[in-house]
Amino acid sequence: MKSFRADYVFPINADPVKNGIVTVDDDGKIISVSTHAQPDVEVEQLNGIICPGFINTHCHVELSHLHEKTTQGTGLVDFIKAIQQLRAGDNDAIADAAIRADQQMYDNGIVAVGDISNSALSLPVKQNSKLYYHTFIEMFSFIPERAEETFQTAVELQKQFKPLSASLTPHAPYSVSKDLFKLLKQHTDANENLISMHNQECEDENKFYRYKNGKFLEMYESFSLDISYFKPQARNSIQSVIPLISNRQQVLLVHNTCTNLKDIYFVKRFDRKINWCFCPNANLYIEGKLPKVDLFVDEGFNITLGTDSLASNAKLCILSEMRTIQQHFPAITMAKLLEWATINGAKFLGISDDYGSLEAGKKPGLNLITGLDGLKITPDTQVKRLL
Repeated sequence: MKSFRADYVFPINADPVKNGIVTVDDDGKIISVSTHAQPDVEVEQLNGIICPGFINTHCHVELSHLHEKTTQGTGLVDFIKAIQQLRAGDNDAIADAAIRADQQMYDNGIVAVGDISNSALSLPVKQNSKLYYHTFIEMFSFIPERAEETFQTAVELQKQFKPLSASLTPHAPYSVSKDLFKLLKQHTDANENLISMHNQECEDENKFYRYKNGKFLEMYESFSLDISYFKPQARNSIQSVIPLISNRQQVLLVHNTCTNLKDIYFVKRFDRKINWCFCPNANLYIEGKLPKVDLFVDEGFNITLGTDSLASNAKLCILSEMRTIQQHFPAITMAKLLEWATINGAKFLGISDDYGSLEAGKKPGLNLITGLDGLKITPDTQVKRLL
């Protein structure tokens, strides 16, 4: 057995323990969290706080080769156009970048990932990774006539990822037709199928759904897509598509940069299992703005954190996302941020029996966070993986 003592231990499922001791067995399984040492077990004294390993609920490992290839601050539509132009490349280079990204997440204390995939390029990385992966097979098709073909292609790709955990998911409201949403709902009503959807990353998304204007029209034209069938919905995108999603499975809405209080209340009125994911550093990179995180805090939702991809972020690090949130929303406590970074993500991914909290019998990983000002994250705060 090994024991680690720190200024504070955050078990997550219980109150923080001052001068707490975490004891694990040789496999990293939690034996106890206490203020008392186990008999005959040497205690390693550490400065900082100990918490479980982080859960990154939104990433795009297969885009890791685009690190520093996109232009910051262009807005979502131009970012999407750049990704479509740049994402193709040498498969070996894509694979090497994905391997490095996987190792970077491991080094930054991440133990589990909800990862978006449009191909099988990330499969070898996930098969050999020390991290737990759930892969979201992402579907794009805003043209109704292509719905069936798109759905069947996603089903075949999902088969390639088995026996690893994988599910089918819509990309975003502006890239999935009602016909494709219908096929997905039928599938999700009948099968275990986690959903993770990009949501309201920019005001143009809401403008498109409300009035059928804004930069998305320019994007469809650049992709030579005829969307003459689409009629303005007179309401925001989230209000238009939530009724199209199954109530049988957990749903993660990612980014939420332009989600407002009316949208939140609209979601609460529906019988849907909604979780929210914030990726603040990617939001700043793409749009130069953050979601109104404080609006979500007391509404009773499960909130998680993600990194998005290296195409829109300097690094894949949940602590960096926590730092950005605390910098802009200082009322959000370390305890709350750690909950978002650990157990909430584990609950969404369905792995909370093993991850997310320091409870006896679990193997959640151990992180040491140092360089704090009391319990506030500073520019000097770092994370070190203990297990």
